[in-house]
Amino acid sequence: MNIALPIITLVVGLIGGFFIGVYYLRRQMTTMQNDPEMLQKVAKQMGYNLNGKQMQRAQQMMKNQNQTGARPGAAKGNKRRSK
Repeated sequence: MNIALPIITLVVGLIGGFFIGVYYLRRQMTTMQNDPEMLQKVAKQMGYNLNGKQMQRAQQMMKNQNQTGARPGAAKGNKRRSK
């Protein structure tokens, strides 16, 4: 009986932390699509240097994903085949 409380607390904390993390990530993505400077900064951290046209295309892709509710890896043609 004494061990049940810490386990329940751990599970509730993990579930709560997950949902808080998802909420935070969605807010960051929304902020990034509306702020070209932030998007450029993230692209540079990943090793990409986007020009104006690429920046507009990236913002449009992010807006389309938010409107349809699609996950980033769920687009057509991004499926990996296993051999």
